[in-house]
Amino acid sequence: MSTLNTQNIETADVIVVGAGMAGSVMAYQLGLAGLKVLVLESGPAIPPNRSEYLERFYTAVLKAPESPYPPEQSEQTPAKQFAPRATIQDLITAGSHDKDKVQKSYLVQNGPRLFASTYERVGGGTMWHWMGTALRLLPNDFRMQSKYKVGVDWPISYDDLQTAYCRAEEEMGVSADVALQTYLGVTFPQGYQYSMHGIPPSLVDQGVGKAINGTQYQGITLNVRQTPAGRNSQNDNGRRVCAGNTSCTPICPIQAKYDATVTMAKALDTGNVRILYQCVASKVQVDANGVTGIDFIQYQNNGTQQNGTAQGKRYVIAAHAIETPKLLLNSIGPHSPKGVANSSGQVGKSLADHPVYLAWGLMPEGKPLFPFRGPLSTSGIEDMRDGAFRSTRAAWRIEIGNEGWNWSANDPYTTVCDFIDGENNGGTNNGGADHKSEALSGVALVQKLNSVLTRQFRLAFLIEQVEEDPEHAQCRVESSKHFTDGLGLPRPEIAYELSDYTKEGFKQARLAATHIITKLMGATELTNLNPTLDPTLVAQTVFNYDHQNYAFYGAGHLMGTYRMGSDRNKSVVDKDQRSWDHPNLFLVGDGVFPSTGTANPTLTITALTFQAADVVASDLLKRTVQVQARDPWQGTGVQINGQSWQLAVCTGGQWTANPGTGMVGAAGHPGLTAKPGYTLPGQAEGALIGRIGTSGAPFLVGNQAQLPRGQQGELQLCINDDLAGRYGAGLSDNQGSLSVEVRFGSV
Repeated sequence: MSTLNTQNIETADVIVVGAGMAGSVMAYQLGLAGLKVLVLESGPAIPPNRSEYLERFYTAVLKAPESPYPPEQSEQTPAKQFAPRATIQDLITAGSHDKDKVQKSYLVQNGPRLFASTYERVGGGTMWHWMGTALRLLPNDFRMQSKYKVGVDWPISYDDLQTAYCRAEEEMGVSADVALQTYLGVTFPQGYQYSMHGIPPSLVDQGVGKAINGTQYQGITLNVRQTPAGRNSQNDNGRRVCAGNTSCTPICPIQAKYDATVTMAKALDTGNVRILYQCVASKVQVDANGVTGIDFIQYQNNGTQQNGTAQGKRYVIAAHAIETPKLLLNSIGPHSPKGVANSSGQVGKSLADHPVYLAWGLMPEGKPLFPFRGPLSTSGIEDMRDGAFRSTRAAWRIEIGNEGWNWSANDPYTTVCDFIDGENNGGTNNGGADHKSEALSGVALVQKLNSVLTRQFRLAFLIEQVEEDPEHAQCRVESSKHFTDGLGLPRPEIAYELSDYTKEGFKQARLAATHIITKLMGATELTNLNPTLDPTLVAQTVFNYDHQNYAFYGAGHLMGTYRMGSDRNKSVVDKDQRSWDHPNLFLVGDGVFPSTGTANPTLTITALTFQAADVVASDLLKRTVQVQARDPWQGTGVQINGQSWQLAVCTGGQWTANPGTGMVGAAGHPGLTAKPGYTLPGQAEGALIGRIGTSGAPFLVGNQAQLPRGQQGELQLCINDDLAGRYGAGLSDNQGSLSVEVRFGSV
């Protein structure tokens, strides 16, 4: 291995770290706006053909979420890898008695619980293996402290994110039906429709729904509800219709499921975005005024390394909830003694997931549900995502799995092997003569497997994680002082624990699961109800609560560690995801979540990134113009591309279209309506109006307006008056002017 000491200087308007969902959306929106963007991605480039990843998946022995993606899963050598990441094999090792597990597992797990989720460091990020679930947070998720006196509030509300949610759903091509998503306070703009109709329910969903729909549990009516999905239900965006391969995690073989590479490809097509792959951000440089550069190490597969620095006007770190705080905490300097953006001491704090309570059952003979047909999950039970109970215990959503016991018991492999070998590892091979295990072959084996595998189902309770004391969080990411990766960079050390509030959620989830499986479904529950708690392990996925052991699983939903807030002493970024400490630094992605709620986080990450991108673009490109009352259509110098979301906002001034009626603001005169022949008849006389190009149709701006999308040309502004002088003086007797700011964003 060799290192080139030459310092490569890369420049752009905006530097983005990470090419996952948040980084891709950020790059695309800024590229559309005309800004030059440089993306630093720690992992390798996207292969020109998806078949490379598919082949890796098909040949992998352990078909874990990360199995299709580089580096090789079997390489448990984080100290030698240039961009290592947590894998399922890593986590298995970290939770074992292997004396060398700290050297083999990338995440240094300090317990008492094992942080059990993985992520990718590759072009496209962890979006490669997401399931496609695109749920919105609930209104009450944003106000946990105000509503239930637990956790913390967000500095924004559901309504503040409404339009951004719509933009995110448009970008992903979400399939859902609005009528089925209006529950527990969720609202949509009038007339809103998703990009595509909802995915039809699987046979498993239909069977579960038939058993539970309309039943009551703890005073709440249960129903199986369609899950919004970033998955094509019809031909859209050049991607094929979902064919129901049930391999959504780890990879959709036909790309019917959206992933971040779709948006990054559009970003590159703007001509304003470029990516440096295999380029690891190593340190953020700051001075008294803000960030001055991001140091990086670019490596080649042959071991060659080159150091460099990326310099821009704005910096965006989108490396998710573990890699982002690791980078910030590694960036100690004279102006960042506790790490960059960390004056509050909250960087790395409140690491969260949706720890999963997994339950599974076997339907009676003659009542098959037929799993493994269709997408991995198409429906869920959402009715207990919110309620008064959140004052005392965690909420959950119930995801209905369509992969039998694949997640819970490694099926169909376990059951197939059991009936061939005469074992009972999966819990279903004890029904033979005298209740002895059976060793079968030929027709008898096929018949038995057809019977058992078609009757399997599983339920996953995604439980919200809330710290007992959010200001002194038990869960955290720290920069290791003892363990490094192949580039010599400190590895992340993890402390993870579940609060009693969250554990009570597990207790109630267990009771609910047993009720649904045995009472409503009439099935045999095979959930491991007494997992082993090993007191000799430093970190494990089993805990004891109220005299009962519980096992939890990782959902892959990394959140927290650089949360947003309204108090700079208790948060890392403000509502715009701008660092309190460094005004030219933005931290985006799952780490900004102040609380987890129960919704899979991807859609909210995307929505928040749209808003942050608007702020970054406005910082660099917003323009203030003076619009004169006496002049006809006035060019602003602002070119509208037809795709960006932009606003025209009146920031001050007064004018009049008629001295006799007095001075008014941008809304115009409240008592006078423009006559036929005025520029925009039917609207208030004297209102601020606009058009795109000389031939564009006039539209009302007023105090604030969304600029029309789909039109290209210069934005022109004018007063709503008699421009042609049909009724007299025209514009000649007008007085005053308005100050108008044109910026990026949405109403």
